[in-house]
Amino acid sequence: MTEINQIPYFDGHCDTIWRCMQTEPVADYGDTEEARRAYFSACSALRENGGHVDLLRGQSYQKRAQIFALYDDVKALPDGTAWRRCREMHDWFLRQLAENGDMAALCRTGAEADAAAQDGKVAAFLSVEGADLLDCKVENLYTAADWGVRFINPVWNNANALSGSCADDPDRGLSPKGRDFIREMGRLGVYADVSHLSDPGFWELFRMTERPIVASHSNARALCPHRRNLTDDMFRAIRDTGGVVGINLYRDFVGGASMDALVAHIEHFLTLDGEKTLCIGGDLDGCEALAAGLRGVEDVPLLYRALEKRGYGQLLLEDIFWNNLRRLL
Repeated sequence: MTEINQIPYFDGHCDTIWRCMQTEPVADYGDTEEARRAYFSACSALRENGGHVDLLRGQSYQKRAQIFALYDDVKALPDGTAWRRCREMHDWFLRQLAENGDMAALCRTGAEADAAAQDGKVAAFLSVEGADLLDCKVENLYTAADWGVRFINPVWNNANALSGSCADDPDRGLSPKGRDFIREMGRLGVYADVSHLSDPGFWELFRMTERPIVASHSNARALCPHRRNLTDDMFRAIRDTGGVVGINLYRDFVGGASMDALVAHIEHFLTLDGEKTLCIGGDLDGCEALAAGLRGVEDVPLLYRALEKRGYGQLLLEDIFWNNLRRLL
């Protein structure tokens, strides 16, 4: 079996910035107050922590890249503070990278990720999960693009001025403002990330875009019938744009706790000619329980080896774990 120092790992989504900065426990993250406090107190810094993602564990891979989401639940924030919170998270992230320049490098392009890997550093990219963190304003989109943000989810779980989400107002698609916002994203070279988007919003975005579509952390609805997951037709649509779909490691979106259940999502998408579409988008630090007993980034090689045992070759695995996401950037 392939050792971790021979495995590349490019992950399309984590909520580590939020988990490190969250000062109060959130109800969905543990069955008791004690468990919730333990979940959030485990993380305070990027270099080393007790959460799912840190830089130290990333050093074990042949090469490592991570897209870090700027995320928060805007409904839980005081009114009118979302954009300020987004800027605070960005500032914190830059400070963390400056303090850990021996381990990580801020990247905007695939070429910069390659250079970081050559230097033995984690390539750190940015996304925004939920445009309500930008107040759904184009002027704030421009700032995010200047920061180097590469993916933006029009919505998180909360519906906003751009669209309904899969969890809130799920029958509402893109508003005129949402369509204008997504067009401007495309002009700026920022990819639309459809994870969390309502089904009508997905299809409206698909019909209007000429760019690859990203679903950074979504599984197969055929195997786990959760609205956060993709139908087969959605997967095919993303595939046909040249986009990517990141396999989510969260147990509730896998629909089972076993490694077999997790691998089944990859194998299902492969039956849909997804060899050049699949990547990993673990949703790490954005969920409580990972499938297959995974503890965090240190255990992702268990998924790689499970696929090896099923006869999948190195070229396909390198596409899933690195190349497919790398080529977009």
